[in-house]
Amino acid sequence: MTLQEEGKTAMFVAIDGKPAGILAVADPIKADSKAAIARLQSNGIKVVMLTGDNRDTAAAVAKQVGVDAFYAEVQPEDKAAKVAELQQAGEVVGMVGDGINDAPALALADVGFAIGTGTDVAIESGDITLMRGSLHGLADAIAVSKATLTNIKQNLLGAFIYNVAGVPIAAGILYPFFGILLSPVIAGAAMAFSSLTVVSNANRLRWFKAQQH
Repeated sequence: MTLQEEGKTAMFVAIDGKPAGILAVADPIKADSKAAIARLQSNGIKVVMLTGDNRDTAAAVAKQVGVDAFYAEVQPEDKAAKVAELQQAGEVVGMVGDGINDAPALALADVGFAIGTGTDVAIESGDITLMRGSLHGLADAIAVSKATLTNIKQNLLGAFIYNVAGVPIAAGILYPFFGILLSPVIAGAAMAFSSLTVVSNANRLRWFKAQQH
């Protein structure tokens, strides 16, 4: 197995202009990267890797972490172009990056996720800053976003039902049939209860914990 097939970048070393050896350089893959990527994929998210490494090295890394699609030998200025290409194909693109060369792509993506341990330029360009370097932070952020959106929909539905039921009664729709009018005291208490329900439901997000598979 060659060095590149092991996910390493090979560099030739010369002494006095004569080949003297080969050095292999590689960024270590974080222990939880494969599990985090599998978690994203299980949620229906297509994971694509953009890298400046050569194709053989990129293919080896992609295989180790479980990424099906990757673009190799991508120049820093071409990352934003790849994001735009995916968007033009109808994809909603979330870009994750931590370097200066990731900043244009982070700014162009539908949602830019900057790694908090990365450069200040990347953090400024992203929409969301992940406080840890693990990709599980990305999966957690998406899970929290989905839970928040679900909570908003629940509150809107509750407010809609409350108003559909309460406003006609407050307007006196029952009076011609049953002689019932809604007391201002009861109406005020009902409104307070409605607000309490919405706030309590939203407050549940404080205890939300994303499940890691």
